[in-house]
Amino acid sequence: MSDNRTLFATMPNGDLVEELTLRCGALRCSILTYGGAIRSLVVPDKDGNPVDVALGFDTIEDYMTQTCYIGALIGRFGNRINQGKFTLNGVDYTLATNNGPNHLHGGDIGFDKQIWTVEDQTENQVVLSLVSPDGQENYPGTLTVIVTYTLTEDGLSISYHANTDADTLCNLTNHCYFNLSGHDSGPVDNQTICIKAQSYTPTDAGSIPTGEIASVEGTPMDLRTPVAMGAHWDDDFEQLTMARGYDHNWVLDGEAGQLRHVATAHSPATGITMEVHTTTPGVQFYSGNYMDGCPVGKDGAPYDKRWGFCLETQNFPDAPNHANFPSAVLKPGQEYKEETVYKFV
Repeated sequence: MSDNRTLFATMPNGDLVEELTLRCGALRCSILTYGGAIRSLVVPDKDGNPVDVALGFDTIEDYMTQTCYIGALIGRFGNRINQGKFTLNGVDYTLATNNGPNHLHGGDIGFDKQIWTVEDQTENQVVLSLVSPDGQENYPGTLTVIVTYTLTEDGLSISYHANTDADTLCNLTNHCYFNLSGHDSGPVDNQTICIKAQSYTPTDAGSIPTGEIASVEGTPMDLRTPVAMGAHWDDDFEQLTMARGYDHNWVLDGEAGQLRHVATAHSPATGITMEVHTTTPGVQFYSGNYMDGCPVGKDGAPYDKRWGFCLETQNFPDAPNHANFPSAVLKPGQEYKEETVYKFV
């Protein structure tokens, strides 16, 4: 152990969970080997004072019992799959239904609930790996995943790589909850959001895409110019009332596979602005609508509904069941390769 790699907790089965600290300039980030979770992300505010903008917990018990996926790496398939069912190469697969009738974020024991291996660590970078064996959560094929967190002077990059020995699904993301006024500062209603997307994927009452790709024009889903997150999240608009706020996938402008600026969030209180750059075709903007009952956060912060927001870069939800969505199938010999950068400007 060193000052940038410390023991965070011991699991009930005796496995060790480490906390990995990255530093670069004024920025600092800590990541747990449990779930590969971002536990803190400290950036300077407009006056140069440090602000922790990532929600997290002080105990492993809270990470194990929380149902919000706070900070964690998500896989094999981020977001939802309708009825937990998909067909691949003529074979029908049934997954855990851990979100009402649907499959969410990889199932009962997704990547968020597993201990990742530290392959390498430097002052500002850590490389984590995870091997998901054939049949885990009933997904086919052995999937080998490498995630690299790199802290720079202006942000945090997350690079995802994966390969498989049999055709499978792969859609990886990170479920960090941000609060640019500080993780302990309360609801994010006054913080602004801008997403570069002409369209989004409407859902049914269970948050499963209908298959439609709908224009944002003339709706509260139009976030192409900065708007306060709380300005419309309680509007009488069916997509928002069903989800208790924003919890939708936006179809990002630009070419998927190319790293591009897709979203910007800002806190008037701290002056902190965060840009999201990604290679993925979509992003799930989630306004923390179901944080009620969340365990108490770091330093006793009483996390509650809408105390954080997520910008989960991803393939589209339920992609295996919609031929018009980008494919989420990964084949042997192919490399899954995506990158997301949270940049503070």
